Amino acid sequence: MVKDMNEKNFRKCVYIVLFILIVLFFTKDFNLFSDFYKNIKPVKHPERLDVLVNKNYQLDENYMPSDLEEVSIQFAYEKKYLRHEARIAFETLAWDALQEGYQIILVSAYRSYSYQEELYHHYVKTSGKNYADRCSARPGHSEHQTGLALDVMGENGDYNLFEETKEFQWMKEHAHEYGFILRYPSDGYDITGFKYEPWHYRYVGVELAQSLTKENITLDEYYFKKYGK
Repeated sequence: MVKDMNEKNFRKCVYIVLFILIVLFFTKDFNLFSDFYKNIKPVKHPERLDVLVNKNYQLDENYMPSDLEEVSIQFAYEKKYLRHEARIAFETLAWDALQEGYQIILVSAYRSYSYQEELYHHYVKTSGKNYADRCSARPGHSEHQTGLALDVMGENGDYNLFEETKEFQWMKEHAHEYGFILRYPSDGYDITGFKYEPWHYRYVGVELAQSLTKENITLDEYYFKKYGK
């Protein structure tokens, strides 16, 4: 009888371990204890260079920057728009990189609320809501609507593989000198709510970009420290 009880307890322990492993497998990419999209606040000053737009701070659907300008086609895949200061900074960055033999091309910049809405629902339809929330932003929650965020590609012509290019290494060393930060670092999901995006940069101004890079913190951490949640 003791032997039967031991075997029964052993099987029970095995089932518990298997259950835990299955739960961990299916939730390993999710922060179950996050408050993403649970306490949404409106963005009050969308024109600020340090404006925070994320899963808890939402832009109005009618917001559109008043100083959007077309980026030189020399440095863009097609017609793309950034805010005046961000455009000048990016074109300067791309030109300086080109002089050193690096080709940094803009593939995504300003996106309207409606564009982001279509993009997000496309991800939901094709890959499911969980995937969409990890890899895209719900409408109003995308930095691209600020006109200060951009996605770039390098010599291989694929922004998804930007990390593998020499341009990525150049950006790691010099982006902050022009006012840009890598917005979604590899170890920042629990803070930013977004997976690692080596191609996604955000203009915040030279002084702040250098400060964030030196302190090795995200824009979210800076914002919460300065303004509070």
